[in-house]
Amino acid sequence: MSDPRSDRFVRAYLKTRHLVLLVELGRHGSIMQAAQAANLTQPAASKLLGELEHALGVTLFERLPRGVEPTWYGKVLIRRAGASLAEMDAAYQEVMELMSGLRGRVAVGAILTPSTTLVPAAVTLLKTRHARLNVSIEVNSSKQLVEHLRAGDLDIVIGRVVDGAIADEFHFEPITDEPHCLIVRAGHPLLGARGLDLADLARQAWIVPPAGSMVRDRIASLFLTQGLEQPAETVSTAELPVVTTLLLGSDMVAPMSVELVKPYLDNGLLAVLPYELNLRMDVYGIITRRHHQLSPAAEAMLGALRETATRPKPTARVTYIKSG
Repeated sequence: MSDPRSDRFVRAYLKTRHLVLLVELGRHGSIMQAAQAANLTQPAASKLLGELEHALGVTLFERLPRGVEPTWYGKVLIRRAGASLAEMDAAYQEVMELMSGLRGRVAVGAILTPSTTLVPAAVTLLKTRHARLNVSIEVNSSKQLVEHLRAGDLDIVIGRVVDGAIADEFHFEPITDEPHCLIVRAGHPLLGARGLDLADLARQAWIVPPAGSMVRDRIASLFLTQGLEQPAETVSTAELPVVTTLLLGSDMVAPMSVELVKPYLDNGLLAVLPYELNLRMDVYGIITRRHHQLSPAAEAMLGALRETATRPKPTARVTYIKSG
């Protein structure tokens, strides 16, 4: 049974300008800047914020000497306001699409490996069917992508739901996991090494993902559990062009998904070191919001992703020289 107070607040009191102001306050942390972004005067913005706090009976933003900081209540409203505005934007786009044939836009987020394999193939398939659709693609960590999905900034994410506390907000369609190997340039001195162990690898220069990533954490745990110091020489990046260029021009090593560098392995430019990392990531998949109706454009993108994900994948030709 719905709360009559909530119904009255939403239907009789809440206005679109309240939602816009909340989102802009969350973005800028300043009443003056948020007012400018929302096309309001600063006094009008302050009045709207005061009205909201009075109606709800809570403080939404702490007033600081330099700007404002959302309270826990404020963060909830900012997130919900962003999702509400995104829903109305999607409704407008859907109406336009229905009026003029399937067109419009869809926003997709993906972690690194599917962003270079699954997503491009799905977009290519989508474009053969709906050439006028505009697709935007964001590449980021699963945590960031899921937050953007919650806020309504993305329609679909290919990644992982890493926070169990919010898992029931999403629908997850598993695709595959990501077995990782140590990737080096062809001709790397360690490719012919005998009895290669982790202590040997600790003395190498490594390319690792940024701090906080799942791969980075599991590599650190691997050294820790074997009583070894972390590699002293590292480069931290998740940018694939940077990683491959560094690998091709040096003796650095990088823990990577084989699928991610398949073209380089097939062409003999990169190779897999003869060391079993036993490093597999959790299964990633297609993530959408529960109880949310996708636009026709997003539905078409979802169909292309599902179709592409079920196609047989070619196996990479891995250069793997056994040691010992």
